[in-house]
Amino acid sequence: MAAPRRLVQYIVVRGDLQRVLAWPLGALVAQACHAATAAIHLHYSHEDTQQYLQGLESMHKVVLEAPDEASLLALAEILKQASVDHKIWIEQPENIATCIALRPYPKEEVHRHLKKFKLLK
Repeated sequence: MAAPRRLVQYIVVRGDLQRVLAWPLGALVAQACHAATAAIHLHYSHEDTQQYLQGLESMHKVVLEAPDEASLLALAEILKQASVDHKIWIEQPENIATCIALRPYPKEEVHRHLKKFKLLK
């Protein structure tokens, strides 16, 4: 029997929310949680999502940083064009894009779209 594929859920958060707009760290974490949960919910029935959820104790997430809203929205367009399942989180009532979460994917299928983003610090 083949080993299950290693799945990862990528989350890309706007770094300028904290650095420029002075959002507290907790607010940034909440945005990532909202987006990750929404992406899982929207793609719950996908085989990769189900496999990811079966490994509850070994889930793998990578949180990356987009410099600003423009770069986040550009990424959303790239993902859309490449048919990569994702959720862009729009925070209300501000109505601003704060982060993107992909559904769980094998790293090799999506990493090329995300490699220009660094880990969130």
